[in-house]
Amino acid sequence: MGIKFDFSSIEDYVASHLRLFIFSTAGLVLLVGIIAVSVFFMAVSGEEQTMVPDVRGKEITEALMELQVKELYPRLQLRYSLTSRDKGLIIEQEPMPGTIVKAGRRIRLVVSMGVIINKVENFIGRDIDDVRMDLQTLYASSGGLPLLSLKEPLMYDFSQEKPGTILAQKPEPGNDISGPLSLEFVVSRGPERRAVSVPQFTGLSLAAALEVLGNTGFNFSFDIKETYPGEQGGTVVSQKPPANSSLPANTAVQLTVTTPEYIADNEVFGLFSYKIPLNPYPLSVRLEAILPSGERSRLITINFIGGDFKIPYKLPVGSVLVLSMLNRELYRETVIH
Repeated sequence: MGIKFDFSSIEDYVASHLRLFIFSTAGLVLLVGIIAVSVFFMAVSGEEQTMVPDVRGKEITEALMELQVKELYPRLQLRYSLTSRDKGLIIEQEPMPGTIVKAGRRIRLVVSMGVIINKVENFIGRDIDDVRMDLQTLYASSGGLPLLSLKEPLMYDFSQEKPGTILAQKPEPGNDISGPLSLEFVVSRGPERRAVSVPQFTGLSLAAALEVLGNTGFNFSFDIKETYPGEQGGTVVSQKPPANSSLPANTAVQLTVTTPEYIADNEVFGLFSYKIPLNPYPLSVRLEAILPSGERSRLITINFIGGDFKIPYKLPVGSVLVLSMLNRELYRETVIH
């Protein structure tokens, strides 16, 4: 018995699968085409790229118009500058000119507000140290060249005004400031050196001698010597020039002090020494001791013009000597055996 094939059924089966394959392939090609066309139109309709223009040095209105043409948007910041000539102008921008960015990008623009002050202040009658500190504070955070600076060295002249007082200035008060400016000052030295009478130091205790020095216009120099029989310890036993001599103010007086009669085991008698730079006029100098207990003890406060600053002291071991000028610390050292 032989097997019979239904060829008509096979042909229908193949034909149906062939049609399915053709339709699937056509559908896949159509889908790929749709995706390609979509990507193409998305790319075409996406954000355009543009070049950032250079708007530095231009007025704010002109800069905004140029950004608008490029479809760019500003982000404004205000800042003081060093000259009044650039007020209202763009002094910085980010991104930099020539950078390629997408349209719609925000561009940071820094607009100058001009200078903090636009006229020279009247400094006459003020203390030079106060003015110097004010200028340093005013421009400490500028990060660049200060708008106002002092021309050094300063000029000094004798005057009845307190030493350090500004007598004259250039440029004069009220002048316009258009850029960085150097101030020239004439500063008082105080009254012209007048003759004064040398006080009587011999026979005074060390503490008393320091008190007298603090109230006079004399520089000083101390020496220490051993106490001889007949001498009292811890006192001034000689001075040069002698008492009642007539000398110019700020003349140095040499004093010799004997060692104290009693020095405890935990104490030191010594000579503090520090070289202070010479000043155009005497400045307030203070030497004090911070005792181991934390208590502060003032040894001397005096207007000192500068030079070797030597002061005898009798202090417990571990005390700290602190030297200050105009309330600013210059130097400190610890008392040791």
